[in-house]
Amino acid sequence: MARFIVEGGTPLRGEITAMGNKNSALPLIAASLLTSEPVILRNLPRIRDVNGMLEIVAGLGATVEWLDPHAVKICTANVNKTTIDPKLSREIRTSLLFAGPMLARFKKVTLGLPGGDVIGRRRSDTHWLALQAFGARLAADRTGFGLEAPELAGADVLLDEQSVTATENALLCSVIAPGRTVIRNAASEPHVQELAMALVQMGARVHGIGTNTLEVRGVPELHGVDHVIWSDHMEVGSFMGLAAMTHGELTVQRCAPQHLAMIRAVFKRLGIDSSIDGDELHVPAKAAYVIEQDLGGKIPTIKSQLWPGFPSDLISIATAFATQAEGTVLMHEWMFDGRMFWLGSLESFGARLVLADPHRAVIMGPSQLYGTEVQSPDIRAGLALVGAALCAKGTSVINNIEQIDRGYEDVDGRLRGLGAKIERVA
Repeated sequence: MARFIVEGGTPLRGEITAMGNKNSALPLIAASLLTSEPVILRNLPRIRDVNGMLEIVAGLGATVEWLDPHAVKICTANVNKTTIDPKLSREIRTSLLFAGPMLARFKKVTLGLPGGDVIGRRRSDTHWLALQAFGARLAADRTGFGLEAPELAGADVLLDEQSVTATENALLCSVIAPGRTVIRNAASEPHVQELAMALVQMGARVHGIGTNTLEVRGVPELHGVDHVIWSDHMEVGSFMGLAAMTHGELTVQRCAPQHLAMIRAVFKRLGIDSSIDGDELHVPAKAAYVIEQDLGGKIPTIKSQLWPGFPSDLISIATAFATQAEGTVLMHEWMFDGRMFWLGSLESFGARLVLADPHRAVIMGPSQLYGTEVQSPDIRAGLALVGAALCAKGTSVINNIEQIDRGYEDVDGRLRGLGAKIERVA
């Protein structure tokens, strides 16, 4: 198990380039199973979750060839298995994304229980209800899931929640299922839009991209694609927060400005200024940050929302930053019932906060943080704790950093490039 040793107190300054969107890369790897022709994915982030998805598809019989450090060619023409290694399934949540394309192409699939971040209960029922609508039969027990459908047909699918991965699974199944499919209450996040657009490049017929209702006309087969993955707006938001926490100045190249409107608006309420020039985002250094009060001097609430609202994955970094801003704010994360429990670690740095319940916390700032030793509980909270260490007095130790590696490529090396005093220790 590796850890970060962080010496705080140095402002981050400089330029970075945003990596490809992890949440786009993972379903696009699963989509390679829908064609026997090669699928080339470029701007692929080199992170643990991507490696895990590639390991699963290779274990099914696909060939995986790296063309350069961030481009891979996948060919699933010789896939000869319909059972996914349960050990590999447990390592990542998005192993679930193989259900839809495997069912569509081979009419059956067996998966182990999914892994992923420990941020509370993460139900998978929406996936199975959606796939059953196409005619699949489900067998489930404490070890995993089995799906079988001698004949698939287009369906009217009403998702019981706007789940990103369930939307993607239904979409991946529908594009080669005969007939017309309508997916209602669909998620519309940028990575869902990108998956749909890539499938259209492969020959799929998908309408309503970017809305909450997708209409699909199944086609007999798809062809290969050479696709450049969009930049990760979650990573851009994360680095915005880290730079501001250290009172630093940052420029982010290839920032995906079309996906940043709400992120920038919410960070502005917390006191973080930013500007866009083409595909470049700039965060200026500030001596002090002031939280914008609601009208009448009321305490504001920052709440995770469905797209195009403020993303749940940035609640952790926004919460950590709020400890360094003047004022009081209520952070409300309603999507995951365990996502806020990492705040005990933030409190150990010296942050002034009250965890009101599993979903809400009151943050009072600014707080002087001091070096301490903590565990990274998940990808996003782990990076938020790195931010706390970067602006703390003294030395901090962040353990279990493999969690952070699942979502951010070479995060310590890139932070050192911005002046951070951070080292990785095995």
